[in-house]
Amino acid sequence: MLKSFLYHNLTEAGCDEAGRGCLAGPVFAAAVILPKNFKHAVLNDSKKLTARQRASLKDEIINSAIAWKVASVDNNEIDEMNILRASIKAMHIAIEGLKREPQFLLIDGNRFYPYKTIPHKTIIKGDGIFFSIAAASVLAKTFRDEYMEELHNKFPEYGWNKNKGYPTSFHRAAINKYGITEYHRKSFHLFDTQMKIEF
Repeated sequence: MLKSFLYHNLTEAGCDEAGRGCLAGPVFAAAVILPKNFKHAVLNDSKKLTARQRASLKDEIINSAIAWKVASVDNNEIDEMNILRASIKAMHIAIEGLKREPQFLLIDGNRFYPYKTIPHKTIIKGDGIFFSIAAASVLAKTFRDEYMEELHNKFPEYGWNKNKGYPTSFHRAAINKYGITEYHRKSFHLFDTQMKIEF
């Protein structure tokens, strides 16, 4: 069971992102404020959950949250500012969009730029420690996966309905065969230069 809060007397928002390591598509981030008494037997780091569990939890989180917001920064901005800055920008946009302003931010990971004057704490693997970060992890992941599945209809040859833009061998082989799309991150190492097996 994860923790419900760090500070009982403060309104806390958990923040996480999805898609940092992808070769294509935006990076998504979410911010979530949950009730202090929120508990859930299944909710955890989104990477530890099945797609079916995440889909079910998405609706539960949205219905249970005091406030939530999902935001994204596209591949062109990622190329301009780098993936770390783009991930943090997406978090800032999500925090800005919350209908209730948090008094403290719980950030998954070890890097963050302060948002306004709101104090924050970065927590490595925080999505496996606090419910609010886990909830943000699930929302960022599910919203991004849905977006990549829509893009798959436009570019089916890259298998984005399955790999979601991550650098799988199938995705890299498709890039080598078909080239890149307008959604690929040009600042990333896209082409696999060792596709052939060396004897």
